[in-house]
Amino acid sequence: MFAPKLSTIALLCLYGTASASPFSQAVNLYPRAACSGNTPTTRNEWCDFSIDTDYTTVVPDTGVTKEFWLELTDVTVAPDGVSRPAMAINGTIPGPTLIVDWGDTVVIHVTNSLTTSNNGTSIHWHGIRQNFTNENDGVVSITQCPVQPGETTTYTWKAMQYGTTWYHSHFALQAWEGVAGALIINGPATANYDEDLGTVFLTDWDHSTVDELWDTAQTAGPPSLDNGLINGTNVYNDTGSRFQVSFTSGTSYRLRLINGAVDTHFKFSIDNHTMQVIAADLIPVQPYTTNIVNIGMGQRLDLIITADQASVADNFWMRAIPQSACSENESQDNIRGIVTYTGSVSDPTTTGWDYTDSCDDETPNLAPYHSKTVGSSTALTEEAGVAIINGLFRWTLNSTSMLVDWANPTLLQVIDEITEFDVDDSVIQLSDANEWVYIAIETDLAVPHPVHLHGHDFFVLSQDTGSFTSNTTLNLNNPPRRDTALLPPAGHLVIGFETDNPGVWLMHCHIGWHTSQGFALQFVERYDEIAGITDADALTDSCSSWSSFQNAQGLGQSDSGI
Repeated sequence: MFAPKLSTIALLCLYGTASASPFSQAVNLYPRAACSGNTPTTRNEWCDFSIDTDYTTVVPDTGVTKEFWLELTDVTVAPDGVSRPAMAINGTIPGPTLIVDWGDTVVIHVTNSLTTSNNGTSIHWHGIRQNFTNENDGVVSITQCPVQPGETTTYTWKAMQYGTTWYHSHFALQAWEGVAGALIINGPATANYDEDLGTVFLTDWDHSTVDELWDTAQTAGPPSLDNGLINGTNVYNDTGSRFQVSFTSGTSYRLRLINGAVDTHFKFSIDNHTMQVIAADLIPVQPYTTNIVNIGMGQRLDLIITADQASVADNFWMRAIPQSACSENESQDNIRGIVTYTGSVSDPTTTGWDYTDSCDDETPNLAPYHSKTVGSSTALTEEAGVAIINGLFRWTLNSTSMLVDWANPTLLQVIDEITEFDVDDSVIQLSDANEWVYIAIETDLAVPHPVHLHGHDFFVLSQDTGSFTSNTTLNLNNPPRRDTALLPPAGHLVIGFETDNPGVWLMHCHIGWHTSQGFALQFVERYDEIAGITDADALTDSCSSWSSFQNAQGLGQSDSGI
């Protein structure tokens, strides 16, 4: 049975909610069912499949439906010893780690009990391709209306990929109030390991809420946050506690790293220990070894670490270091956990690996295990910039800052047979099936952006400083693939994907401030097929319910709508 050691092991009543402290380790709603193969010496095997099975074309049919119940509540928490209001899922921050198997059908019931803050909500399943299930992508103003307090919505999708990802609210800045959690999809791996330690969830954290900081972000620029958390805990001055994990000498561990920050690019390492990278986002890669990994907002990395340093010290620092080149944090050198070999924990005296402060992407190191060749196309170019609109900072693509409406999502407009969209809906229509699309995003500004695409894994065709031109060399032979990649400062990012998934798909910067400030566009892919895969009655009813609530409460929208 599978139970990540980084989480408290507790089996919940599936018709209730967690009663744990808001910052206890995330609770596993399901352990993994036994599957032949996938032992410490056969991690490449998975039941009747293996790492050589091309998951982009073959999906197991487990015949299993994994069902989860999540409840969002307003809470008061002190993850680093300093109390402040927040929002939790089933009483924890991060929320429960959801564990399913490759090929399972996943059903998640989400209840909005945010009655104090009176917030709407949605949950997005980050990196899940949602093949032909676009209406379950969970993005307000794009695929759904917000779920009002007191109501429940249900998301259903198939686990067609495997690896490590996360889920989070896609309503305003709510994800960074605490409405986020880890998602593990069990499957084969490109290297062997003894034990799965589960997820290490990195976030930045402030003693003011992100909603309280929003005015600063849109009038004076991104605020410097007070602290950061590892799996929902850290110290601040003389308060709080550090995250701890035990190693047994000679054992190799899989560690699933997630960057769920609002605006912090981390370098991650464990003193004296090397790491083997085996997956990025939900893409298995050819393993490689490094001392430090770069991880941007929204990205995930699967690592194997061998406990081979017991002769050096009993305790070692685990470090998540904000990179000041793009991420100011008041606790720059103090976002740490402790790895212990003895269980007798004290502050380590070990020294970190040397590094250069920089906001690099791990993407150039990634060679996907399943080799793919990219077909030909012509790039659509999007220029990222900044504008002042009504005295407030807004990000733009081709001079347009996205502004969409909670009560009138694009998917509803498609159902209503609208074919001409408002300019600030930032819609690009992709009508034809199974064609290659290249998107080139470039900027003259010295600010990097982690760009995330919904509904697809994309191919990184070029990622460099300087402008994209007709002379830019594109890598079409098994280029890196992921769902979130960095647009370099004063540089360009060219991505490619096939139009193989009908729906309305958002692409946006995963810096929370920038998303809310309009750094986004959306693809309406294969318009003529979307209505046929959408429950129009459910969408219409939920939007009618939200509109009535919003009007009755007099709720205004102060951000981009996503």
